[in-house]
Amino acid sequence: MNQGRIWTVVNPSVGLPLLLGSVAVTVLLVHSAVLSNTTWYPAFFSGKVAVSAPATAPVVAPAKK
Repeated sequence: MNQGRIWTVVNPSVGLPLLLGSVAVTVLLVHSAVLSNTTWYPAFFSGKVAVSAPATAPVVAPAKK
């Protein structure tokens, strides 16, 4: 492990909780951004049927010559 010397500068009893706490805060921020910026995500959790995207024309393979 080439980053092993970090624990000579930062005590693991301080560094590990800071690392895990920052990961938890980042996860919560990402989830809150998704919940506040989409319409389908809250509808999914409330049990409503999500409206699907409009159908597009089917893709047809080109005819062989």
